[in-house]
Amino acid sequence: MAKNNSHNRPVLVVGMGRFGIALAEQLVTQNKEVLTVDRDRTLVQKYADAFTHTIEADATDIDALRQLGADEFNSAVVGVGTSIESSVLIAANLVDLGVSQVWAKAINPTHGKILTRIGCHHVIYPEHDAGVRAAHLVSGQMMDFIKFDDDFAIVKMRPPKALQGKTIDQSQPRKHHKVNIVGVKSVGQDFVYAQPDTLVSSGDTIVVSGDVAHLEWFADRV
Repeated sequence: MAKNNSHNRPVLVVGMGRFGIALAEQLVTQNKEVLTVDRDRTLVQKYADAFTHTIEADATDIDALRQLGADEFNSAVVGVGTSIESSVLIAANLVDLGVSQVWAKAINPTHGKILTRIGCHHVIYPEHDAGVRAAHLVSGQMMDFIKFDDDFAIVKMRPPKALQGKTIDQSQPRKHHKVNIVGVKSVGQDFVYAQPDTLVSSGDTIVVSGDVAHLEWFADRV
């Protein structure tokens, strides 16, 4: 599973807790080769046939990572969350081995700051991000919410009354609400990219992008 031998590049996942397993399973559904690593023999045996390779090893030992070929991976994910010390050591080892993209789960901002300072390329806050997403869904009209950097987000929602029965050109959501309608799904139909002449009905589902504050205000215009 070398770096340069496959267009469909494999991924190394260290830590077979709930986060690591869920991530690895999703990668498999995307037809990715996955090497999972954990020092818990019971977990390794349980998931022995679930992924491309499942190995029992102590990833805090850089020699153990080197022996299993971690330096041949372009992407690695550190899913360890029970021990900050272990998480940081593993991430540091992967960075030192020259893995191009190291992703790591952080359990709090301090943990994330340490991961960033040792050279981890991407820090993930799964519990925090899930909480933020749930808050938007519970408190408003949004059906799904994905936030990106700089307070930009994409949401799925029912169309506010200001859009119902009008085309995108007629309602002009960008001009009046500072959001962009990306796609529209009518009942029984697939999502289509929004065009100026796309008609939005009350029963439709729309995908909207924009600043989080503008999206929240727009979603409340029921």
